[in-house]
Amino acid sequence: MSKTKYALTGFGATVLSLSLLFSSSFAQSPSESQSRLEAYNKLRKVIGTVENYYVDEVTINEIINKAIDGLLSNLDAHSSYLNEKKYEELKVQTDGEFGGVGITISMKDGALTIISPIEDTPGDKAGLKSGDIILKIDDKSTLNMTIDDAINLMRGKPKTKVKLTIVRKNEPKPFVVDIIRDVIKVESVYAKRIENSEMLYVRVTSFDKKVGKRVAEELKKASWAKGVVLDLRNNPGGLLNQAVELTDLFINEGVIVSQKGRISSEDAEFKASKNSPFAQIPLAVLINNGSASASEIVAGALQDHKRAILVGENTFGKGSVQVVLPLDKNEGLRLTIARYYLPSGRTIQALGITPDLIVHPGVAPREKKDDFSIKESELKQHLENELEKIGDKKEVKKEVKSDEDNKSVISEENLWNDIQLKSAMDALKTWSIINPAKK
Repeated sequence: MSKTKYALTGFGATVLSLSLLFSSSFAQSPSESQSRLEAYNKLRKVIGTVENYYVDEVTINEIINKAIDGLLSNLDAHSSYLNEKKYEELKVQTDGEFGGVGITISMKDGALTIISPIEDTPGDKAGLKSGDIILKIDDKSTLNMTIDDAINLMRGKPKTKVKLTIVRKNEPKPFVVDIIRDVIKVESVYAKRIENSEMLYVRVTSFDKKVGKRVAEELKKASWAKGVVLDLRNNPGGLLNQAVELTDLFINEGVIVSQKGRISSEDAEFKASKNSPFAQIPLAVLINNGSASASEIVAGALQDHKRAILVGENTFGKGSVQVVLPLDKNEGLRLTIARYYLPSGRTIQALGITPDLIVHPGVAPREKKDDFSIKESELKQHLENELEKIGDKKEVKKEVKSDEDNKSVISEENLWNDIQLKSAMDALKTWSIINPAKK
């Protein structure tokens, strides 16, 4: 089984042969071999019983597929079985274009919960928020529904309608949101000048296969910039190599991220290439509870190298490595094989990244914690972490967008409406005075 290029930051249609079932990469003692044989016999008996006695007729292929799906989904929150449809959808998604609503979802205590809407998609425009619980999709309850099944229901032909019943913190009762599906073509990177300043705002919405290249292009065009705000808020992650490539733009040497798993062959260390063109420019990174996986790798590496000021809220805490292992041309497994570790050796898993400057969204301080913020540690099958969970759960609000009159500039008015961005700007101004960028 060879790994595909889809190393993520989140079997088959025939019966497994006995040779595959009994294959092993390590020598076994007689007692271990006997134990494996007894386990396989139990599985065979269960399959036979279901095939012969279940109330409805179920084919052997259906039984095996369901068994595989159950096995993977019970390992952790991010491993899954990819049948032909899901396998194709994953490849389309990593290419940066797919059809549907435009939200990132996960499970929290058995409830289908929105991690974050994808910016400028139908879900975002309809007002869906991080922490919203999806109670129904059209008329189908999401109780005990898998994430993949929910995704399949929400995706569909462009211009068709899907109805989501939402439960939201502080709302007295569930409410319905009607959303018109569209082709979700995510613009993963865009940049704007911040009005009346020499600061560049760079927003990265997800880590598809072009992120590193696109950010480098924007930075090269902004030769006038004396500071950069890199916005990773509500960025759910994506491809590992793009997280490494983006970080490499800003540091000249050292480890960016390492991964360690049960199998030593899966251990890896990713280092800076020593030719960073932007290693001196002052940098602030915006993060929040919706920043996950690849976003946390970038933010954590820049923090460990003391290369950026992190502003915002504690991140999601997804520090596990998934790879896609093809079973054949049309099916595969998304399997967790390792954990990520930052340059300092600290883990992200179930802890997340704590910003250097904690700033909550909004102007006025909030009186209560928002119990509907989602973290990796709260997922039903999250990987256990060796360290104690830290960090409060905070409400996520949508970040500022540029004014309508000038799409390439963030106005002062919008800047003041986004206290996190304003705080990042203030931090950069201080940095520029103390340690001006080398040109």
